[in-house]
Amino acid sequence: MTTFHRRGITEEAAEASIYQACQKLRLPTIRGQFADLAAAAPRDQMSYLGFLAELLMAECDYRARKASERRIKMAGFPRQKSLREFDFDANTNIDPAVINTLATSDWVRKHLPLWLIGDSGTGKSHLLIPLATEPNSCSRF
Repeated sequence: MTTFHRRGITEEAAEASIYQACQKLRLPTIRGQFADLAAAAPRDQMSYLGFLAELLMAECDYRARKASERRIKMAGFPRQKSLREFDFDANTNIDPAVINTLATSDWVRKHLPLWLIGDSGTGKSHLLIPLATEPNSCSRF
């Protein structure tokens, strides 16, 4: 592996170089956060590796969040719903323990199908939307 060091570069030039490189490499989170994290690193006694890990994890988190948002948008759900908002008292035929089990997403990992059958207005869509969009959402309601 070839490494090189540019000695004598000013802080402003270094920041400009990092900004341009992040633009070219399409790293928007690092581009937006590197200056703040670099300023906080000495105060938080972060090592170089710790600083780099923080930047890279922030970028990974951003990309995962954006990918999830894209998949949800592509799914075409009519509206955003949450399991927390669901009124189990309004439909006593729905067992919260069963929904809690479904919210762990084990059935997805096992490639099992899920069917919710019921009359109009019983909450099928309200339950399916958060089960599809909230990973491991059992602790959220």
